[in-house]
Parts: sequence; structure tokens; C-alpha cells
Amino acid sequence: MADPRFRSGVLIGRVAGVPILLMPSWFLFAAYLVISGQSLLSDQVGQGEAYWVAAAFVLMLLASVVLHEIGHCLVARAFDLPVRSISVTLLAGLTEITEPPQTPAREYAVAVSGPMVSLLLSGTGVAAANLFDHGSTVRLLFEGVAVTNGAIAALNLLPGLPLDGGRVLRSVLWQLGKDQERATRASARAGMAIALVVVPGLLIGVLPALGVGRRDASTIVLSALVGAFIYIGAVGALRRSKAVSKLPLVSVTALARPALPVTANLPLAEAVRQAHELGARGLLVVDGNGRLEGIVSEAWVRQVPVDRRPWVVVADGARRLEPGLMIDPDLAGEELLTAMRATPASEYVVTGPYPRVLVSSDVAAAMSV
Repeated sequence: MADPRFRSGVLIGRVAGVPILLMPSWFLFAAYLVISGQSLLSDQVGQGEAYWVAAAFVLMLLASVVLHEIGHCLVARAFDLPVRSISVTLLAGLTEITEPPQTPAREYAVAVSGPMVSLLLSGTGVAAANLFDHGSTVRLLFEGVAVTNGAIAALNLLPGLPLDGGRVLRSVLWQLGKDQERATRASARAGMAIALVVVPGLLIGVLPALGVGRRDASTIVLSALVGAFIYIGAVGALRRSKAVSKLPLVSVTALARPALPVTANLPLAEAVRQAHELGARGLLVVDGNGRLEGIVSEAWVRQVPVDRRPWVVVADGARRLEPGLMIDPDLAGEELLTAMRATPASEYVVTGPYPRVLVSSDVAAAMSV
């Protein structure tokens, strides 16, 4: 059976145990590059050879992006940061690091490593191209490697999230202001500005004026795609930072609801009536001796029609207790979220002398205010 982590991508290798995945969108981008590259190269190398040269360039571009991401991966692993995967998508590579760097210096090192690899590849392409005759196919390929890796490095070093340059900017602001989340928000806003102003200005305005590229429909589409990619990533970083800033306010103590213990065979209508009378906002299933057995889903209660509730018992909507459904009342912030991620559920039982429940939607609402 296929590993569920790889269902959305093709596994092409591993580095330091980290899987490298090609996402479906990359194949569309590769096909576009081969077709468009063939039309541009046919005058230089001939109609038949143009396809092979374009395909070779696409593979070299793929290798360049993968090596860029391997740079991030190896530096992150050197700092004992867990790396889940490396993915190559339509417009970019992504190294999924599941824990943030603990210091500004580590953030800087992880961020800058990728562009440095791209700059090294660009220089290698220039040096290799000079070994071959002008107009030769091999020289043309190495010149392409030099230009594209230089462009990858330049784009990634733009100072705004989610680009590597945005992470560099965040590390500097974090070091200066000693506030990681404030630095993240500033870098994300810079990324939004880059997406809306800098990217279209460069691709549609400055570069064509300098004779690099053309101001045509394909350039406009590329500008829109790159800008949208950066803007969406910047907005996501901004939202995550705002949520993280609220974490200290999210605690079991603040969000727990009073609950009513009931027996499994009690009709739902009677359980709801008793809960309303006592001000309880959750239902717990207990045995005849008062020992906890399960927790009733609030979503299930809402779905049962009122006229059906006298004929339905609470056991029908209860989930049997397991260790992960018991939440420590002292948990708060990231520790609380970690405990909830370990055992995803809509409701949890709060341990302690009083019957209480923690509802996942209450936690989500507290973080989105």
C-alpha cells in the first residue's frame, strides 16, 4: 500500500532520510516549458533537436530547484530541526520544516542556504559554459543553468515572506527587536508589497525595458502567478503569526465548559433538559458507579431532531474515552494545541474534581478573534 504522505506527489528520492516529492502541478509546468522552449530554440538548434534541448533544460532546472531545497534541508538538520519533506510544485520548491528555528541566527542560516546554493550553481554554469564553443548546444544549456539559477537566487532573496529573503529579513528584525512574531508580521507585509508592486514592476516593466524577456501575454500571466504565489504565502504567514500571538490567552482553564454526567441509557431529550436546568454545556457518559465512560458529541446532539430526542439515548452519540481525550486543566498555548493534535477530537474531558469539557471549536474561535 502507498504511503499516504506521498499520495499527492511522486517520490523521486531522499536526502538524509527526507523524501523529495514532485507534485502534479510541476509536470504541467514542465510540459509548458518544453513546448515553449522548443519554439524559441528551433531557429538555433533545429526543429528536431529543440525538443531534446528544452527537455534537458527542464531536467537541469528541476535539479537546480531540488539542490536549492536540499541546502535548506541540510542546514535545518544540522540544527536538529525536523524536516518532513521536500516538494517541487508549479512555481517553487518547499522544504517543510516542522519546528521553527530557535534563534535569529539559525533562522538566517536556514533561510540563506538555499539562495547560496543557487548562486553557486549559477557561477558553475557560467564557468562550464566558457568551456564550450559559442552556439553549441551544451554551452546553451549551461548558460540557461547560469541564468535561471541567478534568477532563482535573486527572486528568493527579495525581502518578504514567504521568500527566503523574507526569512532573512525576519531574522534581522527578530534580532533587533527581540520579538519573533512582530518580525514575522513585518516580513509578511513586505511580502504582500513585493507581490503587488515589485514582481509586476520587474517582470512587466524593468526587465523588458532592459531587453530581458518580452512584455507580452505570457509575461503578464507569469507575473500574475508569481505575485499570487507570494501574496498568498505572505497572507498565510501573517494569519499564522496573529494566531500564535494569541496562544498565551488560549488555555483549558479559560475555555472549559461545565458538563453534566449522565448514564448511557438516558434519553437525549431528558439529558438536554437537565443540562439546561443546571447550566451545563456538555454531556459526559458515566456508569452506575459514576465512572467516566465516554463523551457526547455536541455536533451529534444538534443533528438529532427535537421530536426524535425522547427516543434516542445519549450512548448513541458518545465516543468512548481513551487517554488522548483526557486533557490536563493546566495546559495552555502551544502545549494545549500539541495535546489536541496528538488525538484529534471535537470534545475532550478535562481532568479534575469537577465535570468539564473542552470543545475544539471554542479553541479555534479563541485563536481567530
